[in-house]
Amino acid sequence: MTTPIRRRRSDRRAQAPTSGALRVGVDIGGSKVAVLVVGEGDSVLARKSVPAASSEPDEAIAQIAAVIREAVAEAAATMDDVAAIGLGVPGRVDAATGDVTFAVNLGWQHLPLGRRLEAALGVPCVVENDVRAAAVGLHRDEGYRGVDDLIYLGIGTGISAGVVLDGRLHRGVRGMAGEIGHVVLDPHGVPCACGLRGCFETIAAGAGIARAARTAVEAGEATSLAATTAPTAVDVFAAAEAGDAVATRLVDRAAAAIARMVHELVLAYDVELVVIGGGISRAGAPLLDRIQAGIARIAAPSAFAAELFAETDVRLAGSDHDIGTRGAIALLDPLAKEVVAREAVG
Repeated sequence: MTTPIRRRRSDRRAQAPTSGALRVGVDIGGSKVAVLVVGEGDSVLARKSVPAASSEPDEAIAQIAAVIREAVAEAAATMDDVAAIGLGVPGRVDAATGDVTFAVNLGWQHLPLGRRLEAALGVPCVVENDVRAAAVGLHRDEGYRGVDDLIYLGIGTGISAGVVLDGRLHRGVRGMAGEIGHVVLDPHGVPCACGLRGCFETIAAGAGIARAARTAVEAGEATSLAATTAPTAVDVFAAAEAGDAVATRLVDRAAAAIARMVHELVLAYDVELVVIGGGISRAGAPLLDRIQAGIARIAAPSAFAAELFAETDVRLAGSDHDIGTRGAIALLDPLAKEVVAREAVG
């Protein structure tokens, strides 16, 4: 079993910032908006997290701008002290314009996020898909220097993969490379927000696991989850570790699906590293053990698959809460420009 990533981070307060010295990273997810403010040497000055942004564009812009201002204020600074803001957003993003053209789990379509936040805050903004930003951040991380072919598999409210190939971020022709959350695993499964049925997200994402738990409770299955009004994925993982049969079934199903998708990603992109992050990764070693067991089952009848996985490092990001926000900050790093360089998404 591979040891989950542990990254050292400084929480010390830096000296009073000089004008334009700060950078801000924003990770916009289906369940929260997280902000990280860093100063010189990437010293952490402030962290802030609030519940998910509104699906209504005007409200969302106001909420995101407000939490950025609050985080900057907690860093004892003003917006005049901020050089730039990087934002990671789930869904399809035109990285050239900063427009979010489609974000299924947020309910956004054709939202000029970057331009509107620049107007609201008076600071340059760079916008990228959230997991692609995280993949760039991992590529820039000192723990992975020399790894130029990697995938960050983000599993939270939704699921997507950020892909770095030969040291460059791979977006695809439409900016949709790695959108594997909507690969159909069970055509007769439950409806997905994308309009299909039985997508990977409905089985392994946090929202999918929680929905399956509620369905089991409503069906009258004998489970400790019935004691919780609205069981979450966190509740399901805790119940599975306590030996609950229903929770164990749901977690095993999710882990098997993740293992299968890791296999598909490695086959498709031939990378040497897969890092599984997002809220689900905080389940830690018990989840990784199940994923590794699923990988072993895939490899058992296939010498080809066994060789493939023998040369691939699969890890959990685990308790690192800053992967998304640090990835957004990495978008602002001049050293990362070659990684993210690409013509505008058509």
